[in-house]
Amino acid sequence: MVLGSGEKKTDESSASSEKASEKPKLKPCCACPETKKVRDACIVENGQENCQALIEAHLKCMRDLGFNI
Repeated sequence: MVLGSGEKKTDESSASSEKASEKPKLKPCCACPETKKVRDACIVENGQENCQALIEAHLKCMRDLGFNI
């Protein structure tokens, strides 16, 4: 049984390593500055309800970089 628990820890460690390698390297605040700037300007000038296309474009950019939003 000692081997079984040792193997399980190895499996968990490798799973953790895989998850860590999938994590985005950028912070969310620094990702997609082009879409973020345009989106924010639109929201300030026109209100959130009038900027859905820009909001979706920014969310797509974030998802494409690996953020889970």
